[in-house]
Amino acid sequence: MKLKKGSFLWYLYLDKLYCLLSVRNVKALVDYFHLLDVHHKNTLNDVLFYHFLHHVTNLTRTQINIVFNMLDWSAVGEIGFDQFYMLVCILLAQENRLEERFIFRHSRPVFELLDVDGELRVGAANFHMYNFLFNIKRQELRELYHDFDITGDRRLNYKEFKLFTIFFMDKYQERQKAEKEKALLEKKRSRQVNVSQKKSLLGLNGSESRI
Repeated sequence: MKLKKGSFLWYLYLDKLYCLLSVRNVKALVDYFHLLDVHHKNTLNDVLFYHFLHHVTNLTRTQINIVFNMLDWSAVGEIGFDQFYMLVCILLAQENRLEERFIFRHSRPVFELLDVDGELRVGAANFHMYNFLFNIKRQELRELYHDFDITGDRRLNYKEFKLFTIFFMDKYQERQKAEKEKALLEKKRSRQVNVSQKKSLLGLNGSESRI
């Protein structure tokens, strides 16, 4: 999933620590929601929702319908601002590669979104269905159910899911640390190459001056 450049969401900033919008951005989002709400019902139906997501993302019609059904918790055919706000934060988290942090910070709302049947259990099929939003790799899914399905029913209750989010976050931080160390090493090597080149150049110039 990608946000379309120049769309409204492109200019919103998601706090990287808590994965929430600032008060100013929330106010702007409220105003934007009211502009989309052409029927003045403080909700968006499936048609308005489709045109919104089609305008700001590259999601397909099928994916947009899946997202709408996920957010329509009460199955009334409409979503309110709370669901809209949650969706925007998910989209911005993915755009900024903060999916792991978002799932960790908002494990309860994410669990409730994935628990589409209201059974307080989340199966692998739920993850696969919404994977285009959360980017959980197949290998990580297999590890998830192997390591955290404590009850052995091939579904996760909230406690098991919470354990997974902690593990998921630890792996994310380890990956970030490794990437930073790699970047520092490459920077150090680049400096060493530059120094060697300067020394070679100075040595060459000295030889030319003696000639």
